[in-house]
Amino acid sequence: MSEPLIFELSAPGRRGYNLPDIDVPRQPIDTLIPKEHQRSTAPSLPEASEPTVVRHYTRLSQLNHSIDTGFYPLGSCTMKYNPKIHETVAGLPGFRSIHPLQPDSTVQGALGLMFELQELLAAITGMDAVSLQPAAGAHGEFTGLLMIKAYHAAQGRLPGTVIAPDAAHGTNPASATAAGYHLVTVPSNQRGRVDIHHLRRLVNEDTAALMLTNPNTLGLFEDEIVEMAQIVHEAGGQVYYDGANLNAILGVVRPGDMGFDVVHLNLHKTFTTPHGGGGPGSGPVGVKQPLARFLPVPNVVRDGQMYRLDYQRPETIGKVRSFYGNFGMLVRAYTYIRTLGREGLTQVGRDAVLNANYLRARLNDRFDEPYPGPTMHEFVLSGRRQAARGVHTRDMAKRLMDYGFHPPTVYFPLIVEEAMMIEPTETESIDTLDAFVEAMREIAREAEEEPEIVLSAPHVTPVGRVDEARAARQPDLAWRAASTGFPKAEEPAAPDTPEGV
Repeated sequence: MSEPLIFELSAPGRRGYNLPDIDVPRQPIDTLIPKEHQRSTAPSLPEASEPTVVRHYTRLSQLNHSIDTGFYPLGSCTMKYNPKIHETVAGLPGFRSIHPLQPDSTVQGALGLMFELQELLAAITGMDAVSLQPAAGAHGEFTGLLMIKAYHAAQGRLPGTVIAPDAAHGTNPASATAAGYHLVTVPSNQRGRVDIHHLRRLVNEDTAALMLTNPNTLGLFEDEIVEMAQIVHEAGGQVYYDGANLNAILGVVRPGDMGFDVVHLNLHKTFTTPHGGGGPGSGPVGVKQPLARFLPVPNVVRDGQMYRLDYQRPETIGKVRSFYGNFGMLVRAYTYIRTLGREGLTQVGRDAVLNANYLRARLNDRFDEPYPGPTMHEFVLSGRRQAARGVHTRDMAKRLMDYGFHPPTVYFPLIVEEAMMIEPTETESIDTLDAFVEAMREIAREAEEEPEIVLSAPHVTPVGRVDEARAARQPDLAWRAASTGFPKAEEPAAPDTPEGV
């Protein structure tokens, strides 16, 4: 990859922008920023023209795989195409140019959209109230668990454990621990679902909540969910829904009807807002009525014909973030829901399930299927057969990049040896699915007949095979010294020295 760093494209005196004339009264910097917090030297920022900057980052973007350029069969991630109508609506001046400190009376359109989105998400999930405040799915989990903790405290109870399946997303135990709970793991049975008999033995008066996603991370519907919810409720606990896999059941069944008390939603999964990039994300949380009084503030409410931010909730868990800086994500999700309507959302779930089972049926003769389908929106295969010949799932994932596809999720769930977790979503055409099938089948053949090709992959990507463990533990963040005089970063310590360790 020969593209230089932006620092290497820098030259003194170049600039790509001009700031507008100041339109507010000038103030000395010392009145705005205390002296001790001011810089003594100018920051070492690159100096480059606008065309240089645009071309540099455009070239870099062309080296990346993206949802606009290729297929992402990432299981449990629901990597849908992001409709471009979203960008048009989110870019409307009344949405794009507002400020979080404006008076409510001046942002009625934005508040009205947020209120309607709260109502729509409540109806979709079967919940009674929704907060749009959490900034991501894991943040939503943490917020939901804080509300569960507040609910128990209001009843004079202090249960200390949260139960999650052995196939749970990693955020479940992390969120439970962050909320101050001890995690207890319930195993899966031979059908790939929660072992309800084991669950019954685990649940007691110290159980604060059971955390589940349904369908689960194997793509299988927890068909004993009503009984599981009853077991937890009889012990005084709450049932938490991880919304990562909501795409499979849209318009068909609702978490609230299964017995769940709290749900978080991933707007970047189910409702097609953009993934990644460090944010801003969005992880709304819905609750049943007994927990509604604990929702974070502020929430959007309607008084007659006016909308406002409501801070007057005596039992609230408080703020979980500063402002609704992720408002653009809310606009995109709202646009998606209103575009599709009730029938369209139902078709989303059905098509996602159809696409997943089409892929599964065309691949399960070349790879092991530890939990035979039919499944819901995703499925898990195993590369055990290929691993016995020395070609592992990791190798096949890297080889898939040579065929122009992003690899599926690998080595998760942890309960499946050499796991490959595949989720096509509903947005991919039959042509794309067939091309993916042919690539996977060809890689399975290569693993048997030409393993050296797979073991040395990828061959045609901008960056070749990397050592993932070393890249995580010893990232090379140095840049080469450029003619601009920027300092060269220190070389990382050698791995066999104490500093390197």
